[in-house]
Amino acid sequence: MQDTQQHIVEAAILVFNEDYSAPLEKVAEKAAVTRRTLHRYFKGREELLTCCEQEMRRSCNLAMTAALDSSDDPLTQLERMLYAGVDCGAKYSFFSKLHTRPEHSHSAHNAECAEYDAMFSRYRAVIAKLQQQGAISPHITAEWVMMLFSGVVAATINADSFGAVAKNSLKQFAWFSFSKGIGL
Repeated sequence: MQDTQQHIVEAAILVFNEDYSAPLEKVAEKAAVTRRTLHRYFKGREELLTCCEQEMRRSCNLAMTAALDSSDDPLTQLERMLYAGVDCGAKYSFFSKLHTRPEHSHSAHNAECAEYDAMFSRYRAVIAKLQQQGAISPHITAEWVMMLFSGVVAATINADSFGAVAKNSLKQFAWFSFSKGIGL
């Protein structure tokens, strides 16, 4: 039962990342289950979205923390964070979209927002170190770097889903594009 529920969540992440307003029928179709089966696990769209957010937060937080903890060198950390974002795929992309939507009421008192803020303050610290070292121009803001990061992850996911780039080249192309985009 747990496998079916997880499979539905994974399918929903892919579907809603492409089209946030997609009907639950598309999720059921992507998960290869009936709409009735979907509703055995989730009462409705909001409950499914909540489970998607929890899965994305958990998965992306683990991947980004591992990337940040993998080295003391900020350039290595940044590269591994990009690879972690690519590996998280639609989870990273959709989570980023949800968290930056105008409807999202960000609050430091909300545990999920606080966790997001903690991760991104570590990310900002990596960018600041690289700026102090002169690797990234101080004229580029951390927010710009993070938006470019998200854009490169999204482009990589799209290139993979369309088969536009060989799988073994995706991360190499992503890092090349991102690193050149921030002046490395």
